[in-house]
Amino acid sequence: MLAAARHSAILDAVHAEGIVKVADLAQRLGVSTVTIRRDIDALSDSGLLTRVHGGVMAPSEGGSHEPGFALKSTQNLEAKEAIAREAASLVAEDMAVGITAGSTTWVLAKALAAGPRITVLTNSVRAMEAFDASPSGSTVLLTGGQRTPSDALVGPLATASVRRLHLDVLFLGVHGMDERAGFTTPNLLEAETNQAFAATARRVVVVADHSKWGVQGIGSICGFDDVDALVTDGAMPAHALGILTERIPTVRVAP
Repeated sequence: MLAAARHSAILDAVHAEGIVKVADLAQRLGVSTVTIRRDIDALSDSGLLTRVHGGVMAPSEGGSHEPGFALKSTQNLEAKEAIAREAASLVAEDMAVGITAGSTTWVLAKALAAGPRITVLTNSVRAMEAFDASPSGSTVLLTGGQRTPSDALVGPLATASVRRLHLDVLFLGVHGMDERAGFTTPNLLEAETNQAFAATARRVVVVADHSKWGVQGIGSICGFDDVDALVTDGAMPAHALGILTERIPTVRVAP
């Protein structure tokens, strides 16, 4: 296979899967890992890819770049649905449940809307709408606040609303998770509002697919050590799972 064809195949794989291991690419393309690493170096030098430990991912946006909800809601949908099913199993009737904004938490909200009766506090208009036709009669409390491109309500009004209440469990959506930076967002006001959410909850559960690994936003929400659980998908790289399981008490990989 010519180098140009390999480069195209590598880019297609990264676009479809988010993060791809060097060994997997070598096996798929029938070449050595040395050849794949040489291809990755060329693509990385051109700004088309970002190297990570043992693999490669799409180039990272700037730390303050905030993609819109419409785009995020179409990405890695199968993984997000698997995560949502796994996370929904943690909820029982009459719980007070927090749901922050995001595309994964929106999919989770749709799953919870079909489940037991609960009380939901959210800063996501999309999550609130998911409960409109809920057969369980769940109660949904929506914070006020300034709306971001990712459809989060943030700022002083949202933060003040959250701080007055107490949650049994919070499902926290994040923009990125990084070994040094922890869980982050590209929006500083959203970071503050999410911190308030986490402070009110007995249990904090992050819901994030594999594409969030190695991504870093400008605003820090919390460290790995500050959450009780992470629900992710099976495409998360093994080395990342090793880091996460060392620092987070419970890591659940959705089947």
